[in-house]
Amino acid sequence: MHTRRSSRSLRTGGILLTAALLVSACSASASTGPSTSATAAAEVTLAALPEATPAALAPYYGQTVRWRSCGVPGFQCATLKAPLDYAKPGAGDVRLAVSRKKATGPGKRLGSLFVNPGGPGGSAVGYLQAYAGIGYPAAVRARYDMVAVDPRGVARSEPVECLDGRKMDTYTQTDTTPDDARETTQLVDAYKEFAEACGAHSPGLLRHVSTVETARDMDIVRAVLGDRKLNYVGASYGTFLGATYAGLFPGRVGRLVLDGAMDPSLPARRMNLDQTAGFETAFQSFAKDCVQQPDCPLGGKGTPTAEVGRHLKAFFRKLDAHPIPTGDADGRRLGEALATTGVIAAMYDESSWAQLREALTSAMKDKDGAGLLMLSDSYYERDAGGRYSNLMPANAAVNCLDLPPAYGSPEEVERALPSFEKASPVFGEGLAWASLSCAYWPVRATGEPHRIEARGAAPIVVVGTTRDPATPYRWARALAAQLASARLLTYEGDGHTAYGRGSTCIDSAIDTYLLRGTPPAEGKRCS
Repeated sequence: MHTRRSSRSLRTGGILLTAALLVSACSASASTGPSTSATAAAEVTLAALPEATPAALAPYYGQTVRWRSCGVPGFQCATLKAPLDYAKPGAGDVRLAVSRKKATGPGKRLGSLFVNPGGPGGSAVGYLQAYAGIGYPAAVRARYDMVAVDPRGVARSEPVECLDGRKMDTYTQTDTTPDDARETTQLVDAYKEFAEACGAHSPGLLRHVSTVETARDMDIVRAVLGDRKLNYVGASYGTFLGATYAGLFPGRVGRLVLDGAMDPSLPARRMNLDQTAGFETAFQSFAKDCVQQPDCPLGGKGTPTAEVGRHLKAFFRKLDAHPIPTGDADGRRLGEALATTGVIAAMYDESSWAQLREALTSAMKDKDGAGLLMLSDSYYERDAGGRYSNLMPANAAVNCLDLPPAYGSPEEVERALPSFEKASPVFGEGLAWASLSCAYWPVRATGEPHRIEARGAAPIVVVGTTRDPATPYRWARALAAQLASARLLTYEGDGHTAYGRGSTCIDSAIDTYLLRGTPPAEGKRCS
């Protein structure tokens, strides 16, 4: 699950594929209808978790926060502790990076407003300092202290580490549409190498980066900051984190906005398949728009979207056989894997469509892959010096712990290929193979699909976008139906998530809820 709003050059609510080679659903990793048996596990409650005694947790809840300068004007930073293992609080700690921008206005302060951009693996502190703390509506920033906590294993909070930059370059170029047994073996070997590196570099932490543990960390920070209840805006995977918190601590729920919602009741393979269909829906919107533009390299006015997709798929196949130059200082060429990631990256925000048309034109007509490589690098958070953030390692670590793997062998993926290719003729094959990566993870999953009802919680606002690529709209409807106090707010449009993306109707409804506590009317729809 990864976050992205390309218009801000910042991911803000997406989810990465379990495979970490492409984008995917939240599944907790890289992944319609309700699940059954083990899939429909009981609602998560505190009683169902390994629970330390209150006395054992008291030192964490009783910490004193010591704010310091972050080096970013207007923001403060601090480090807090949480137990590495909530079942054994005395067995070691994990350090959590916290940042805050204090309320700016003279009016009554409403407390802290926690924000999380998704991923899993997106830096909440980075998101706060680069966007939320300065870009959220002035009225919201005036009344709330804007707060972010990097989840355990992410960015500034003891990051999970795996491959170095050069090896990540190789990993992200791995062919995820194998044509024969040799290429299948190469893909499996890449997944194994990535997983083994994560296990070697972060052996203890890998067992304790689940969403449940991160939600419990968030409750510690809430208490240390002096807030009686948690006010929160979570995007994409951040909705799963927020819903998990609500399920654990329904009586401590303040004003929760879950934007670009995930459905926690789905197993990984269903999530991956749903997200594959979501990217196809987004691509069809792009294709319809593209053929209306004079610079569309995939077809002219009136070209059916299916034919546009066939043109793009044929281009991917050409790159699979003959990668093209990019001008990259490290000698990377644009093959099918990087090109596919670049296209998928642009599906998160319709404001990226013009950039994608230009990048495709350069690649298809001029044999210049620089534009698509730039989109791919932005998705993977690779800088010009060849350094990657820990987004991909953290994404895999959380996803592979939160849910059992979608598939356990190449043979299982091969049997599932027809359903993925039906869901998306353009992206289905690659996304199906990307779903295999957790099969080789060094730590067994501790989570299961489950419904979250959070009975007794204050009203929660769930937001869904009808043509969202990464978190399909059906997930928002499903989560809103599960949460006992939810109100579903619908954005009829394109792109991933809705708040702050240009809809006055959406923004007004959410701002009113955050400032007054009044949720939107039942069934409210915006465009």
